[in-house]
Amino acid sequence: MQMPTSEKPILNAFTVDVEDYFHVSAFADQIATSEWNSYESRVVRNTHRLLRLLDDYGVRGTFFILGWVADKYPALVKEIQKSGHEIGCHSFWHRLIYEMTPESFREDLRQASQAIEEITSSRVRAYRAPSFSITAKSLWALDVLIDGGYQIDASIFPVRHDRYGIPGAERFPHEIRRKTGRIVEFPASVHRVWKMNLPVAGGGYFRLYPAWLSLRWLGLINSRQARPFVFYVHPWELDPQQPVMHCRFRSRWRHYQNLDTTEPKLHKLLRNFRFGTLSEALASMPCRLPGPHMDPVPKRHTSIPATVLSSSNGG
Repeated sequence: MQMPTSEKPILNAFTVDVEDYFHVSAFADQIATSEWNSYESRVVRNTHRLLRLLDDYGVRGTFFILGWVADKYPALVKEIQKSGHEIGCHSFWHRLIYEMTPESFREDLRQASQAIEEITSSRVRAYRAPSFSITAKSLWALDVLIDGGYQIDASIFPVRHDRYGIPGAERFPHEIRRKTGRIVEFPASVHRVWKMNLPVAGGGYFRLYPAWLSLRWLGLINSRQARPFVFYVHPWELDPQQPVMHCRFRSRWRHYQNLDTTEPKLHKLLRNFRFGTLSEALASMPCRLPGPHMDPVPKRHTSIPATVLSSSNGG
């Protein structure tokens, strides 16, 4: 395991997308949002499992909470916050942003933010789109986030994929400037081979890759690039006994493959790297972030101070 040679290891971001198994985008064409209440919910028990695991390693992370989950299980949100984790937003209805209009996305964001903030009594400042669905054709969502007071986004995946991704996007945390303002982007982490970005940020990739390969590639981001990486996981990925949904083979394979390996691999990950919240990882970086990107205003190379980044809502 190759780790940074600096005196103190780089602080990486551990993140959780708090949603249930029936919320995933791969099942959206078969399960209407109006039917969600008819399915057995397992999000509370699976999130508790993650909370215990992180507590065992003394790790605080960022939990991107689906507004529907917050509305239905407010005690879970309070428990996440009480455990010292940062609270982020993962939309309300888990709709793909590039299939929405700016107006419908703005309303979904308002509804989700309100549901979460009424529980935490704190402003939500970090956002992750369902299925990383801020793509080249939905960059307008960044303007909506900025208008809504969000300071950090973690929705862009610099890969080529059938459902998401901006292959040529910046690979490391950076500031994006728009005419409406600015926001810090912490893109999903990738390992670059030749001129290709290979996804390594977590989720299904973490389940599919052997543990040694994930740890190797993530370690290289710290040791060779001297940058933090972001890792993400869903509570349902620790639940091999979850109900099996009838869906297309590719979606079924992506969702259920190697679920029983997630928790053992997480133990290895947490033993090998130093983790904190998204805001903490950003604040631990040098003050100046690369930028501007994507529809910049006239060049003024300033950045959001670390004190602002660390003010994002946390437990």
